[in-house]
Amino acid sequence: MKNLKLLRDEKGISQQKVADAVGSNQQSIHRYENGDYEPDIQTLSLIADYFDTSVDFLIGRTDIRRKIESFDKFDLNREEAYLVSKYRGLPTEYKKCLSKMLDALIDMADGNK
Repeated sequence: MKNLKLLRDEKGISQQKVADAVGSNQQSIHRYENGDYEPDIQTLSLIADYFDTSVDFLIGRTDIRRKIESFDKFDLNREEAYLVSKYRGLPTEYKKCLSKMLDALIDMADGNK
């Protein structure tokens, strides 16, 4: 649980709030953060979902914060796969902004036909 405290501190969330969200208690969250105790896989998954990150990031196996989403690379060319990879690394609010920009570009392109 190497990154639990990091994520919690970044978002300004108390141990109690995390505990309430995942059906645990504040003492358990404290123990996870200090390495005194390890959560079961279900709790670990709930914490990862709560912070919209991967279990691997929580336990320190990767520095990639985003959830791993699968997509079929066979349906994408190299440039499309690159763009999807970059998109997935964006925070949610940036994804929404990019979606609006794409809609505007498509509308502009449709207007030029």
